[in-house]
Amino acid sequence: MSNPLPVSHSVSSEKTVQAANGWLFLLLNLATYAAAITLLIVAVQSGARGAGWTALGGIGLLIAAFFCSCGFFTLQPNEAAVLLLFGAYQGTVSESGFWFRNPLNRKLRISRRARNLNGDKLKVNDKRGNPIEIAAVVVWRVQDTAQAVFDVDHYENYVRIQSESAVRHVASTYAYDDGEPNELTLRGGSDEVSTALRQELQQRLAKAGVQVEEARLTHLAYAPEIAQAMLRRQQAEAVIAARQKIVHGAVSMVEMALRELSEKKVVNLDEERKAAMVSNLLVVLCGESEVHPVVNTGTLYN
Repeated sequence: MSNPLPVSHSVSSEKTVQAANGWLFLLLNLATYAAAITLLIVAVQSGARGAGWTALGGIGLLIAAFFCSCGFFTLQPNEAAVLLLFGAYQGTVSESGFWFRNPLNRKLRISRRARNLNGDKLKVNDKRGNPIEIAAVVVWRVQDTAQAVFDVDHYENYVRIQSESAVRHVASTYAYDDGEPNELTLRGGSDEVSTALRQELQQRLAKAGVQVEEARLTHLAYAPEIAQAMLRRQQAEAVIAARQKIVHGAVSMVEMALRELSEKKVVNLDEERKAAMVSNLLVVLCGESEVHPVVNTGTLYN
């Protein structure tokens, strides 16, 4: 049995059109209303002779004026109107102002302003399989109104769902922290991760005519079930790192003390006394509690 052929979808493209000045047509429309009312008044005052045709003309002008009144619309800055005529795309009006178009056109207003999508906290697994909580904020705007209206269904909902999917995918690509040498992690490489998230979102949302201006992580933490264990691990790593610095500094100070005593010939110490001095100094420098020295009032050698 042969596989069915994939269904192809045409990609829409925005077409900019111009609209007529609304103020000019508003004057014409008001003049039409005035003419219609005048004819109706004349028909009433003229009596039976000729009143029928005059009244009919007034009613016709009144209907035409009312029909033309449906063609007016206004656009604010960073707002567009998608024009449809019996289901066919006629174009997009993007300039702000007071305009007039065919009253039969259906006008769909689309905002081109920047919008914030503050994503919910998502529980996902990072590259090493550790459960983490992550959330992101996305700044986006509609760039192509035709794609936003015709190529996807409810583009705002599409942006929300695809943003969540992109955050999940990016989170599973990187480790939370403590990666391999020179490995990019979620906690250590926030700028690089944000750039990767923005590129991922732009690829997903391009078919909806949406431009992603910024994407940033707003929340990043271990899931509650492993948060305590990971906190103890981080504390242990911090203690080890601090101990390494303390020992390195203590050894340097002991080395400097022995060298100064030897160069200035303050006292001559044999190897055994040097070892005792090194041990005492390391205890003093590396110990956590306060040291209480014992003063030796006798001779150094027994």
